[in-house]
Amino acid sequence: MHKKRYLRKIVLLIFTLVAILSQYACKKKINTSQNITIASSGKIESLDPARASTLKSYQLLNALGDTLYGLSNEGELIPKLAKSKPIFSKDKLKIFIKLRENILFHDGTPFDSSSMKFTIERFQNIGTLNYILNKKIKSIETPSKELLIINLNNPSSSIEGLLTSINLTAISPTFYKDHFDKFLNNNFIGTGEYKLKRFSNEIQTLSPNTIYWNKKPKNNGINFIGYNSFSTLYGAFISKQVDVLLSNSIDDTLRYKLNLLNKKNYIRESQSEPIEISFISLRTNKIPLNNIDIRLAIAKSLDRELIRNKVSFSLRSSASSLIPLILKKDNSVSWPDFDPKESKRIFREQGYCDGNILNLPLTYRSNVPTDKLIAFYWQQSVKAQMKDCFSISINGVESTTIYKNLSEGIYPSVILDWTGAYSDPEAYLSPLLSCDKFIENHCLKGEAVFSGSFWASEKVEKLFKESESLEGVERLNKLLEIENLASKSLPYIPIWTSSQKAWSQNYISKPTFNGAGIINMSELLKNEK
Repeated sequence: MHKKRYLRKIVLLIFTLVAILSQYACKKKINTSQNITIASSGKIESLDPARASTLKSYQLLNALGDTLYGLSNEGELIPKLAKSKPIFSKDKLKIFIKLRENILFHDGTPFDSSSMKFTIERFQNIGTLNYILNKKIKSIETPSKELLIINLNNPSSSIEGLLTSINLTAISPTFYKDHFDKFLNNNFIGTGEYKLKRFSNEIQTLSPNTIYWNKKPKNNGINFIGYNSFSTLYGAFISKQVDVLLSNSIDDTLRYKLNLLNKKNYIRESQSEPIEISFISLRTNKIPLNNIDIRLAIAKSLDRELIRNKVSFSLRSSASSLIPLILKKDNSVSWPDFDPKESKRIFREQGYCDGNILNLPLTYRSNVPTDKLIAFYWQQSVKAQMKDCFSISINGVESTTIYKNLSEGIYPSVILDWTGAYSDPEAYLSPLLSCDKFIENHCLKGEAVFSGSFWASEKVEKLFKESESLEGVERLNKLLEIENLASKSLPYIPIWTSSQKAWSQNYISKPTFNGAGIINMSELLKNEK
């Protein structure tokens, strides 16, 4: 009898333990599911601000770290780690920046002027995009923990915009002490509103930073997932495995479907200002594209409206500029419009047509869905209207291979896109048009080499330098003068501008973007499904 009671007690105890463990497991599962899952296509190779150059890495770094300044949607400078706006000396060669106090990095070490100095000098030393500083900074002083002094080689009106660049996200000198001259790709220690909890190329998990100096995130954390296939990505969102979907590299057919779902109130859609420019880079240092008239004829053969309607279902805007309109304030510079009759006339004048057909090899990024369609519709349009003068042969190559080979001059023409590292016209012109060493109009060393155009202009270099001593409208007009020169020489052909888009389930708050087109992860809020 006593033995039976004992056995009953043992069984009851086991059931109780099982129940407690089940509740704990459920609780743990619920906590994990409270994270908001954000998904996009592709992988993240690095979380090092000195190496970051993709929208995905910018999205994450914006959540994990802080820069000295940010930008409002109106383009105004907003102090972040800085306490106030920068103060310039009378000769414009010194910048005084007061820093916020009592801010800690994720590793618990304090943020101060020496850590910001370490961040900037490290980027100058190894930064993939360190040309954006372009030898602007002479030295950095740290007279106190709360004061940073930047000494410039020459007055620079673009330096304010540069201080908003995510590439200058503050990092902990203690944590990165062994990585001053090399990248740290799979970890990150900054001051941001989230901490990095897990990193792989496909999945990154962020948890709220409980010691964050500013407003805390509205959610319990972020799961940031990358999918290899945009169709799988779309399916995961439709089946609600994903809470928020980002638009980068997703097929425009699927964008159109998502737009229709938004109109029916099945999901929520939001978008940034158009800040991404797509264009064709022409290799100008070799026959026949070294001939400016040939480049003009090619430019006039591109039917932007056809491509916009067929490829993007009219969801994108045709571009006749390399600078997003939001940064230009007007539309005073316009690149050549579609004009097949004029294009044929120029080709004929240059000795083509009537049996002598110019063929243009066009390379597109095989992993970017829209590129292939742009190439295809341009090819078909030319075939329908200009087949006796001009033809296009298309070839797809994976994007990383293209980027590695651009400076080798392998591609006569290639479809690319660009988003400025900071919100300023110079951030769009300098990476495409600046050149450090050139002979006549051929760039031998500089950014024009890495963009595959190899085009240079002594006058453009002069205008870049002149713009650095100007501000406001005068500076903008000088930069537009640079673009005007480029629009006459045609090392590039603009195609369209794109907004960053995000779609969320109805139980998630509508996504918002900052002035640089980055989604505000901390503002996302999950309600009950």
